[in-house]
Amino acid sequence: MNIQSAINKDVFIPRDERLLVAVEVRRRKRKRMSFLPTGAKGDYATFICVSVTNTRPHQLLITKVKQFGGSSSFTRRSQWTVEQLRQVNGINQNKDSPEFDLVFDNAVDQWVASSSAEKCIFVQILFHACQTYWDGKAGTLGKAGKLGKQSPQGRVSQGAHRETGAGPSDSSPGSKSRALQARRKSYVPPKQTEFINCQSKLTGDACTMNLVIYRCKAFLNRMKNMMVAKQRRSPAGDPETEREPGTMGNVVQRVNVALGERGDRLTRAEDKTVELMHKAQQFADTAHKLALKYSK
Repeated sequence: MNIQSAINKDVFIPRDERLLVAVEVRRRKRKRMSFLPTGAKGDYATFICVSVTNTRPHQLLITKVKQFGGSSSFTRRSQWTVEQLRQVNGINQNKDSPEFDLVFDNAVDQWVASSSAEKCIFVQILFHACQTYWDGKAGTLGKAGKLGKQSPQGRVSQGAHRETGAGPSDSSPGSKSRALQARRKSYVPPKQTEFINCQSKLTGDACTMNLVIYRCKAFLNRMKNMMVAKQRRSPAGDPETEREPGTMGNVVQRVNVALGERGDRLTRAEDKTVELMHKAQQFADTAHKLALKYSK
């Protein structure tokens, strides 16, 4: 069982939530307080998780989870709703980097992921989860508005069979319609999460292939770290334990380089496609102008 499945089983399934993505992080600037003893380095691991509730209406949540040294269980420390997440800062929109910031209503966290690929997967899934959540919110509000507009007509048709001697009351169709319109006008939709300094391939629509590439990079990076840790733990002087990690490390490095080159080629192809689309639009506009000119 991998880390993400273990976190989902320990933390989110018991709370009737579903984990979308988890990324291991460490602080760029460690918070230290003079009156508290500083813990030993590496005595716990921190994960930032994005989850969604299974019950309707669905809620999108960002949760901080810790795993303390010597323990196989995970502990939920802090949790925010997506309405409290004001900004996601990707730090550098020109290249893959492991740094990112999360700005909440009452906190600002500066993180470094274990690799740039892990951070890119997290930002990409979080962006599309936010899009789906806010689109669902807008659709629900629109349906409520349509029902509010149609309901007075139904009440009027039913009221036509009532006796005319009844006096006006607060439950009349007109008063309910005015109350509904007043509530709709007073409703202020929450501000959506802002994504800044994020690469367009993470926040664009055509990014399925990029997500696959980043997952492969993250998997290979984890394999490389495991092999390096195993090589450090292996006893010196054993040729078999020294030869196998080195060979596998070379294979992983070659595959990693090949995936990086493929990702660069896909990025260049995407940029070329956008450029060709702009040129085609300019050509169509010119042809339209010429057709209008000579049609007169």
